[in-house]
Amino acid sequence: MKLKHLTDPHALPIDDILSKYQADLDAGLGSHDVQQRLDEFGPNELTAAERDGVIIRILRHFNDVLIYVLLGAAVLTAVLQHWVDTIVIVIVVVVNATVGFLQEGRAERALEGIREMLSPSATALRAGAWQQIPATELVPGDCVRLRAGDKVPADLRLNEAQELTAEESALTGESVPASKGTAAVAPDAALGDRSCMVFSGTMVTSGAGIGIATGTGMDTEIGRINTMMSQVESLQTPLTRQIAAFGRWLTVGVVVMTVALVLIGALVHGTDLGELLQAAASFAVAAIPEGLPALITITLALGVQAMARRNAITRRLPAVQTLGSVTTICSDKTGTLTKNEMTVERLVLADSTNTDGQEFVVTGTGYAPEGEVLQTDGTPIGLEHPGLRRLAEAFSIANDTQLVQQDGRWGINGEPTEGALQSLAGKLGLDPGAAQRPTTLPFSSENKLMATLAEREGDWRVLVKGAPDRLLDRCPNQLGAAGGESPLDRVFWEDHIEQLSAQGMRVLAAAERPGSSADAETLTLETLGEDLTFLGVVGIVDPPREAAITAIEVCHAAGIEVKMITGDHVGTATAIAQHMGLDNDAGTVSGPQLEEVDDDELRELATTHNVFARTSPEHKLRLVHALQASGQVVAMTGDGVNDAPALRRADIGVAMGVKGTEVTKESADIVLADDDFTTIEIAVEEGRRIYDNLRKAMVFLLPTNGAQSAVVLFAVALGWTLPLTPLQILWANMVTAVTLAFAFAFEPAERGLMQRSPRDPAKGIVESRHIVQIGLVSALIATATVGVFSWRIAAGDDLDTARTVATSVLVVCQAFYLFNVKALETTSLRVTALFNNRVAWLCVLGLTVLQLLFIYAPPLQRLFESRPLGVEHFLIISCAGAAVFLLTEVLKVALYHEHRPTSQELQNAVPRSS
Repeated sequence: MKLKHLTDPHALPIDDILSKYQADLDAGLGSHDVQQRLDEFGPNELTAAERDGVIIRILRHFNDVLIYVLLGAAVLTAVLQHWVDTIVIVIVVVVNATVGFLQEGRAERALEGIREMLSPSATALRAGAWQQIPATELVPGDCVRLRAGDKVPADLRLNEAQELTAEESALTGESVPASKGTAAVAPDAALGDRSCMVFSGTMVTSGAGIGIATGTGMDTEIGRINTMMSQVESLQTPLTRQIAAFGRWLTVGVVVMTVALVLIGALVHGTDLGELLQAAASFAVAAIPEGLPALITITLALGVQAMARRNAITRRLPAVQTLGSVTTICSDKTGTLTKNEMTVERLVLADSTNTDGQEFVVTGTGYAPEGEVLQTDGTPIGLEHPGLRRLAEAFSIANDTQLVQQDGRWGINGEPTEGALQSLAGKLGLDPGAAQRPTTLPFSSENKLMATLAEREGDWRVLVKGAPDRLLDRCPNQLGAAGGESPLDRVFWEDHIEQLSAQGMRVLAAAERPGSSADAETLTLETLGEDLTFLGVVGIVDPPREAAITAIEVCHAAGIEVKMITGDHVGTATAIAQHMGLDNDAGTVSGPQLEEVDDDELRELATTHNVFARTSPEHKLRLVHALQASGQVVAMTGDGVNDAPALRRADIGVAMGVKGTEVTKESADIVLADDDFTTIEIAVEEGRRIYDNLRKAMVFLLPTNGAQSAVVLFAVALGWTLPLTPLQILWANMVTAVTLAFAFAFEPAERGLMQRSPRDPAKGIVESRHIVQIGLVSALIATATVGVFSWRIAAGDDLDTARTVATSVLVVCQAFYLFNVKALETTSLRVTALFNNRVAWLCVLGLTVLQLLFIYAPPLQRLFESRPLGVEHFLIISCAGAAVFLLTEVLKVALYHEHRPTSQELQNAVPRSS
């Protein structure tokens, strides 16, 4: 009989599992069955997708239009025997391709990280004996034994579970270990609700169990994630797309204009072919912005350093500017929007002088034992209240977790919920160590309670904490006025429990009964009895980060939607979302609801709803797809293996640095060193600043090429001698790129940066009005260069001196233009615009020194055919630069007055699909 992997083993009784997998709980599988199933299903390991060879992958990174343009520049400079420039350009090309090749390896490392999560060995029942075998030899139907500390070697349907808990946060996103049992659950149960299953790669944190292997290798939950990871393609960033488009446009333009230049020279002026080829080479060198790739890399790299100082570590350079385009942030809940430190926030007693009856507020957040218990009128109460003392003692003593302080921070050794209860005891001044605990009945998923026999100064009590419904069933009485007992008011308690649960709190109850030394030997679930006294309940939350609430408000003001996608329960997610301003009255969508909708309906849900709960890896991936299909630029946060596929698919994948898995970090573009949502908002702001500065740098740099190209075209069209030699053109190109353009990497953010709507990724980094500015400024600088050159020739200067003046005009005009562009769409005639970036002035100083060396240093004179200049020349050069600056300011008023959006237009702007 041929076996098939079951799609819903969690929904079937264990007898059905044993039958379908022909499993034997007494003897296990025989060697023949094992070999047959290994042949059929393959080894229990994750397979890697086939990849191209190293040479092919390296060459693929040279297959880019911009690379072709740069290689063309290298050939032309080699033809002109400008070997230094040739070498520099080739280095830029090689570095660019190398970075791309290394970046490609990140996906493979992420998949390798998943494979490293798997257990190396397993304890399986084979031929009637328990054997330690390599985990790769496990097959469906194997009977596997688990103990605390074991890695689960395959997906197992549990047949036995003794106080078994498993750490599944990497798969489910839940920070609390999951309690396990053997009862089947609903077929549509979310992964985190499949309590009768344990999954490959997770860790057994306590207890023991036995299970039947229902999934091995690629048929496990982690195998499905591995498959998704290998199939998901990372998107090109907007910058990558725009640079590619710019490269194509530039290539076509250079080719067309070079051909036109040669034809005009040959047909109109009958220019010698050798001179024409030299002019064509000069034009091509002038038109290609050799410094642009280095400028982009330097600006992004400095942006990466700035972001790292603010706890956002960037793993991929282009991701920095993509942050400036983000329209939607999909965030995990636990530890990102919340503190990931469980805290008692409410408690309810049956006896109180509280004006509202019985509910109290607990101040302080996190595990620090700092805070008070307050009545609703703000009056603190303490251990003098007998009901509060007995409730806190029960929660503190029936507890296996300890508070610890390290480097001034409070944390826990143990389970987060118990840590919250110990913090409550600490706030009241209780010492849990003052009582002896002779015996304990451990918590289990079946019983949902924990009992401890406690003795202090001869007073013996059995203290119990657990699920309220389980304790109410065992309590005929409750703690009444002045510490006495009264009949249990079940309706009262159920109303308060429902109210706390509706606020997204995890509710725990406490009870007690008198004990004796005999209970040390006899305490069991049966002897615990049903004559307990109900003490009260507490409401526990993972409190939201207050800074995250502010960050969400800033994101909303910036036109960025924030969505919560969590594996937690619907009620908890809804309550947190309401507290953080994420609930838009559309409600919370659960994982099972996502299963039922098609892609068109999902696009509607993804855009209209902000809260998604009980989600699986497939759900997260589908949501990212749906948002991108709606034209959104998506940033996705995550920390578990389950988040990795969605992080790879998102435009920006953001991993948690503290609690994130290595797999997630390898899949991400950015890692948050502090796991704080506020850092995402800071990173978005930094991304916008960097994008603005890249735009300014390009609007600044391109007129250099435009002016040089225009000078060459103008000279050829009129049959003139070239005002600049090819080497002088390269000097002007590189010296402005290396000095002046560098200043934009340090340009501070413009005012109102986070009040803008996200920029439209469909628009180029340089928009139409900027292209008009580039063209007109190119014409201005070209006119100044040609005009001054002609003037100096007419004034009797020799050709080399006139060319030196023309080169200097070109460079100095760029220095003045730098200050035009610093305030790109507003006036530069302001103190802040001129002096808010001291690096700009240092760059101008550096340029001045280099240009003086160009003019006066004998070695450079020989190399560039430059000549010394006099005072008259410098006055002419300075006047040309000042004229360009003032005329550009007039031009900016005409260009940007009508284009500058109002605040209402920014608020109503809607991003379009890219």
